[in-house]
Amino acid sequence: MLSRVEQAAAAFEEGYTCAQSVFATYADLFGMDRETALKLSSPMGGGIGRMREVCGAVSAMALLAGLKEGNTDPANEEGKERIYLLTRQMADKFREQNGTIICRELLGIEGMEESAKPSRRTKEYYQERPCTRLVASAARIVEEMLLEEIN
Repeated sequence: MLSRVEQAAAAFEEGYTCAQSVFATYADLFGMDRETALKLSSPMGGGIGRMREVCGAVSAMALLAGLKEGNTDPANEEGKERIYLLTRQMADKFREQNGTIICRELLGIEGMEESAKPSRRTKEYYQERPCTRLVASAARIVEEMLLEEIN
């Protein structure tokens, strides 16, 4: 499989959220159509609903891990532990590369945004924000940790 890192970064620069850019780029590999992937991941952008909590790209990695290794049996404690461990490992790798998994810290802002209204996507927006780079970082982690068998 060819790398889709650039495709994920380009999706962000087309106007999709960080979460949508990562999740929808790979969801088809796990049997999900693009429209469903975009809908499912849309509230995760902006650090979950623009609250600037966990970065949407990190949330997307967790959702993709769930599509690949998710547990469906509520009594399967080993399955729960396995998916939690994989999610933690992916988040740890992102944190190691980027310093944190928290959106507001990645953006250098204090607290939750007052408004749920997204920022206007302008040339300056993309120049000021690290988000394209963060989407690419998450996409590389997805490829390294979830797609080894698919490659």
